[in-house]
Amino acid sequence: MAALTGTMSWFCCGNSWGPCGTAGHGACGTCNSGSYQHAWPNASAACFNITRPDTCGISMTRRGCGFRHYTTNRCNGKRIGTTIADCGPQTDLWCGERACCGSVCGTNRIVDLTPAAYSQIASLSSGLQPCSVDSV
Repeated sequence: MAALTGTMSWFCCGNSWGPCGTAGHGACGTCNSGSYQHAWPNASAACFNITRPDTCGISMTRRGCGFRHYTTNRCNGKRIGTTIADCGPQTDLWCGERACCGSVCGTNRIVDLTPAAYSQIASLSSGLQPCSVDSV
């Protein structure tokens, strides 16, 4: 998979961690806010039909629960490996959404990281950052 660029955000799931209360364990049944995991918009056909990244012009490979992606924060170069544990983000709700740091920008939300993972490469208070996602 070639690197996909866009924006990243964070979400709460599973056992409470940091700013998260108790939540469900996501579409895969394994999601925990304190683990290095992420939600992927094309984790299954049912997921894709909800998130519809194609409506924003994004083509992404279907990858199922447990698949490892590497997300790089394009603002600071920090990178983390996480596994798919949920469906999301609902990309079609944010078509054209843009986040920048200086001259580096990302458009369209392509990945949601758990708070534990996001906090390793960005401040939770930033909420949204330009990123790239790949599988190597």
